[in-house]
Amino acid sequence: MRELTEQEIVRREKLDEISKVCNPYPAKFERTHTLKEVKLLEDGTKDVKIAGRVVFARKMGKLSFVRIRDLEGSFQLEFKIDLLGEEKYSFFKKLIDGGDFIGATGEIFTTQTGEKTLRVEDFEFLGKALRPLPEKFHGLSDTEIKYRQRYVDLIMNEDSREIFLGRSKFYSFLRKYLGEHGFLEVETPIVQTSVSGASAKPFFTHHNALDLDCNLRIAPECYLKECIAGGFDRVFELAKCFRNEGMDSEHLQEFTQVEWYASYWNFEDNIKFYQDFIRSLLMELKGTTKISYQGEELDFGTEWPRINYVEEMKKILGDDFLDIDNTFDLKQRVVDKGLFTLEELEDYKSVSQVIDFVYKKTIREGIIQPTIIYNYPAVLIPLARRNDNDERIIDVFQVLARGTELCKAYSELVNPSQQRKTFEDQLKAKAEGDDETMDLDEDYLLAMEQGMPPISGLGFGIDRLMMLIYDAQNIRDVVLFPTMKPIEKK
Repeated sequence: MRELTEQEIVRREKLDEISKVCNPYPAKFERTHTLKEVKLLEDGTKDVKIAGRVVFARKMGKLSFVRIRDLEGSFQLEFKIDLLGEEKYSFFKKLIDGGDFIGATGEIFTTQTGEKTLRVEDFEFLGKALRPLPEKFHGLSDTEIKYRQRYVDLIMNEDSREIFLGRSKFYSFLRKYLGEHGFLEVETPIVQTSVSGASAKPFFTHHNALDLDCNLRIAPECYLKECIAGGFDRVFELAKCFRNEGMDSEHLQEFTQVEWYASYWNFEDNIKFYQDFIRSLLMELKGTTKISYQGEELDFGTEWPRINYVEEMKKILGDDFLDIDNTFDLKQRVVDKGLFTLEELEDYKSVSQVIDFVYKKTIREGIIQPTIIYNYPAVLIPLARRNDNDERIIDVFQVLARGTELCKAYSELVNPSQQRKTFEDQLKAKAEGDDETMDLDEDYLLAMEQGMPPISGLGFGIDRLMMLIYDAQNIRDVVLFPTMKPIEKK
């Protein structure tokens, strides 16, 4: 057991003193208003009951001021010995510390400095903080505290409170917006028996009761399209997904994404729907379609420009790059063009991986304002519909802003014969060493053979979108409890 600090010892002694007077951890307190609501009350409003955590106290002889806080606001309390009596006022001065919870009853007034305040006529002690609040965050050690002890971060950091309040509001908005447009929310399995829905390295686990090796979901796509086959015209899911890949400022192995699918749409319908969704979301959360991200002002309210992926890559790799189906030949082309060395390409084991790497390093990095990238090489996405004019191209789009991918969407492949071939191509890539390929999903093919209408689907990571909206530098800043490596015991 760790050694207690002097402050922690003092607080425990105070807890003992409080226990002699009242229950230091009472069952409830009946509030009349939250701290956000109480600010709207007029002076003279009586019998107001509010509660929160003490975050500041200026204790003086016969008059003291306290600031309490809840998630959405803070409010000032005035304590006077004349109103509370000597015994109650003494209890407050001697035994209540920063971090403690109190409930107060009184009348609203405005101080001479213009601050709305509650003149406390009575108060109740609601909970003792046995550890003091930190003074402020700074440096690496405090960043560690921020992620490992999110509750402390939320108490102390207004930016974090804004982010996570916004995230909760996002969930409410998403469900309302999609519901109003005819989408039904469904749930699909997290523990699965086939790696499908995206190109990624999975986590594996074992189902003891069935003695079955399984993987954790990397995307809900195939199950959601099975819902379409079953008659759900429009579906969506808020899905926890898991990809056993590297970590950086924009990627975590466990993340949350939204996927929606609409029958009878193509990807152009999804472009329009996503633009309207994002603009409405920004107005809901920020009150504007212009946001600042990492020093750049991004304007989502204007018409988003388009970039044709295949045409831009032809300028980089040559008009015939889609005809190259040998990984080494494509790498050699990249080297001959003076783009990268063979050593830089060594980790990329398939044609799709090499193409994706070149795209990200040449086209994507230069994009600042919201931009639509469309017309992708078919080899990149096995589940997307082939273009009617050229089967080497798929009807896909992504939206990027400041080099960050905000969503991916496409007209879905609903031809089971074509789908089986693309799955078989994935198996060939896996044999070449690409460990981010999909399995041949027979259950999904069975659903396709039952018949599917035209479909367009779209997916995006909530974490990355929150980073953009709230100008966060690290994905951990927008995830309440990111997975962290355990601290080594000395």
